[in-house]
Amino acid sequence: MEAAATVLRLPLRPSTSVSNGSNLIRFASNYRLSKSTSPYHVKLRVGKLSFRNRKALVVRASNSSNSFDSNGPIAPLQLESPVGQFLSQILVSHPHLVPAAVDQQLEQLQTDCEAEKQKEEPSASSSDLVLYRRIAEVKANERRKALEEILYTLVVQKFVDANISLIPSITPSAADPSGRVDVWPSPDGKLKEVHSPEAYEMIQHHLALILGNRLEDSSSVAQISKLRIGQVYAASVMFGYFLKRIDQRFQLEKAIKILPEQIDGRENEVTMENGVHMDVEDSASFHHDQAQLHPEISSWAGGIGPGGFDQGIKPSRLRSYVMAFDAETLTRYATIRSKEAVSIIEKHTEALFGKPEIVMTPQGTIDSSSEEFIKIGFGGLRRLILEAVTFGSFLWDVESYVDSRHRFVLN
Repeated sequence: MEAAATVLRLPLRPSTSVSNGSNLIRFASNYRLSKSTSPYHVKLRVGKLSFRNRKALVVRASNSSNSFDSNGPIAPLQLESPVGQFLSQILVSHPHLVPAAVDQQLEQLQTDCEAEKQKEEPSASSSDLVLYRRIAEVKANERRKALEEILYTLVVQKFVDANISLIPSITPSAADPSGRVDVWPSPDGKLKEVHSPEAYEMIQHHLALILGNRLEDSSSVAQISKLRIGQVYAASVMFGYFLKRIDQRFQLEKAIKILPEQIDGRENEVTMENGVHMDVEDSASFHHDQAQLHPEISSWAGGIGPGGFDQGIKPSRLRSYVMAFDAETLTRYATIRSKEAVSIIEKHTEALFGKPEIVMTPQGTIDSSSEEFIKIGFGGLRRLILEAVTFGSFLWDVESYVDSRHRFVLN
């Protein structure tokens, strides 16, 4: 399967204005969309994301103090394949058996793939050639869907193991007369525990880039475009994926004591991989052009750009470590390795936020007057972004685990 290199073009930082006495947040919309673009479209170097309607995965959750509803969904996405439905039932009834069940399903997938390769295609003159290829295509799509749902089940399992409830589909709550959607708990402590201290510093900076001076504001309520927040959620999932990939390398080098000396001793200075020594601020300028093409890199590499380090957030060891990468290495790490992971991000995001109806202007941009707005507290928005980053981190983990047993990642 082809690997998909993801290039985000989503501005993450919101601008705030006042509308009828209430906060109204609009995430800047300086990108263009074609008429065929899906609501949560993220441009890819290979292919593009498309979204379809998905219902919530309604299964019985385990009893815990952190569950929203013991009879409610534990994840917003419904698993449709026989393999996905089987694993979802195992996850609910016997969660400790999920790894063994997954290994069994992966072994079966591997067997099916090998059997398919050994089949001989009919000769070109055969009238059954078209039918044969169509059947092979259907079977390949079924295997890919099963693989995606295995990955999704493992991500959900990691949330269950950490005793963290996934946010259900975003809809106004009948229990809240104000129409706020953020009625979920805020287990920030548990979400923090699943990341390394260095990674969590980067996550805090990511939150600051998005929320600005509202980072610690837990009481104010804002109206936010459902479409825009869905795009920011998807971007934050990818940020978490990239961050875990970098942090895994950083933690390994730290454990075996081969971190560059400047990372351990001088946080404000880095050495580029080409050997050039410079201050962090100069390094930020060096990567500024790359950040324009990869806004997701600019957020997780420390807010590269004018004033990137003048926003009250001191440079961290992991950020200095990232800034030591040359542009080619940075771009390589900012890559989602498989189409299956890309598909999971898009399907999960649409299951969470729904598929809004959008109207395109003649210039190819979204008509903001047609957007649906939701009421959400800044504390709820923080919780949403933290979950998205954690989802991306878990996705990297399970993608690596599954690939070690059933090869599907090519780079």
